[in-house]
Amino acid sequence: MKKLLSVVAAAMALTLTFTACGGASTKNSSANAEKTGSEPITITFEQFSGAGDNEVYLKKMIDVYTAQNPNVTIKLQSFGYDDYFTQLTAKISGGKAPDVFELNYENFVSYAQKGALTPLDDIIKEKNIDTSIYNEKALNAFNLDGKQYGVPNSFSNVVLIYNKDLFDKANVAYPTDDWKWADAMAAAEKIRALGKDIYGYYHPITYHEFFKTVQQNGGNLLSKDATAFTINSKENVETLQYLVDMQRKSNVMPTSEQMGGMGDWDLFKSGRLGMIINGIWSFPDFARDCDFEWDIAVEPSNTQKATHFFSNSYVISKDSKVAEEAAKFIAFISSDKAATQIRLDAAWELPPVNDADIIDQYIQKTPPANRKAVFKSLDYLITPPVVSQFTEMQDIVTRHLKDAADGNVTPQQALDAMQAECQEKIQLTK
Repeated sequence: MKKLLSVVAAAMALTLTFTACGGASTKNSSANAEKTGSEPITITFEQFSGAGDNEVYLKKMIDVYTAQNPNVTIKLQSFGYDDYFTQLTAKISGGKAPDVFELNYENFVSYAQKGALTPLDDIIKEKNIDTSIYNEKALNAFNLDGKQYGVPNSFSNVVLIYNKDLFDKANVAYPTDDWKWADAMAAAEKIRALGKDIYGYYHPITYHEFFKTVQQNGGNLLSKDATAFTINSKENVETLQYLVDMQRKSNVMPTSEQMGGMGDWDLFKSGRLGMIINGIWSFPDFARDCDFEWDIAVEPSNTQKATHFFSNSYVISKDSKVAEEAAKFIAFISSDKAATQIRLDAAWELPPVNDADIIDQYIQKTPPANRKAVFKSLDYLITPPVVSQFTEMQDIVTRHLKDAADGNVTPQQALDAMQAECQEKIQLTK
């Protein structure tokens, strides 16, 4: 598994260095255009990354596929991320799993190890599905113990997004890719001084943000060999104190009470937030709804740079009766030229394909003007801890982080309790 983790960062770096510019494969398109016959086939398909505004683009991809394969019907059901895995686990346990479903990188190993997925190797070979369109190492991110269980459908990372108008009003220089935490805090405090309801910075205190941010301070949640928890280390306590102080000390970040039920995206779009740490998947929403100028930079750090790697894949249930057609379908919506162009036109994350034209089109889109920061961030990719009890670990970490963010306990107390509970309940495996 450690080997797998190491190749993922390299995978996305290679994907975006423009050195592997094979372009879309006509072999892939041809394979997907093949008809399987006149027998009606229904594929049930559940996913989360295309929920909300992006579902319309996913439906366009499906329409293209079903036009090429008129005997196939795709029954799409979308869920928000918060609800997705709970309902998926229940369906799998009850023998009612959808034929095709989406998994993120963090959860993939758990589902594969539990035998919930169909290995794709034989189908890929028999149906002549061309996987060369994918970056080889990115594809390998969803390979476990020599078996391919899924194909990547997207990748994304997280950047610093900032309101240029508020920076101008505060007479603060725009963020650079070399910023440190101290630079961000200094700017945030000047923007916070602009008004009672104006805030400088929003950095979510969540599981996904915490495992990354501790690495910006030289910390980690696990030991280097991933056999022990290191949650309450000095570096991690300093990191959580830094995050909590944003709310409870400098108040450059609003507390939950000050948010009053408003979401962080809505706060940014209201023009009352200077900076937000967020994923590149927010670009379409911000481009549509922000009536002020905004741009991006690589995330600030403290002792070393660290930025997220997120990747999702489409997999096939072990119980699917239409696995062969389902394999053709997931190959199409993840890598076919027509499907990736739809994703690109929607500015909906990045398709993980070796297509120089697709990547160049992505860079040319504005806003943000500094899209090169998306690719520069790849120099600092880190991957999340991958354990078979991922959901349980995430729940434990999230609960204790909330206690600290709410001011119920100190960061040291929160991380001490988190360390003890993880040691008691989470089994670490290599």
